[in-house]
Amino acid sequence: IVDTFTLGALHGAPLRYPSGFDITLGLPARTDQTSGFDFVYDVDSTGRHVFIPLHAIPGLGVTSGVNPGFLVESIGFAQIISAPSDPYITADTVPITTGEVLIGRSRLTSLCSLGVPEYAKFQVLSFDDSARTMQLESLSDINCGYKNLQPGIPPN
Repeated sequence: IVDTFTLGALHGAPLRYPSGFDITLGLPARTDQTSGFDFVYDVDSTGRHVFIPLHAIPGLGVTSGVNPGFLVESIGFAQIISAPSDPYITADTVPITTGEVLIGRSRLTSLCSLGVPEYAKFQVLSFDDSARTMQLESLSDINCGYKNLQPGIPPN
């Protein structure tokens, strides 16, 4: 299903707003309570809103294999029907703006015994700079290995 979430900046947002997102669960994650997340939201020192994939955070991610990442899309959220296999931005910060549409790939987890990532699509809805939060629309396909990014039961 498509859902909307509020994320707080990793630096400076009230603790009640999680800054991480776990694609494998399709839910925000508090980074002070778990390392089970695929990316974090933050506002950098120049004021840019950014997503930071796990591997771009010093000391996290894996040195070989699959890391979580993003593809920035030029089509609308509703027009994305499936996720490609590659190429995902995994080791760099991804600047985001209102209306930005992205496809996300998860890290490998024990939730998927096949050893493949899971996928999601996102649309940045808005930012609240005074609260250091953002609104994010998301659809995660939490079916192991499926790349379908449409509401309902995956057809493939």
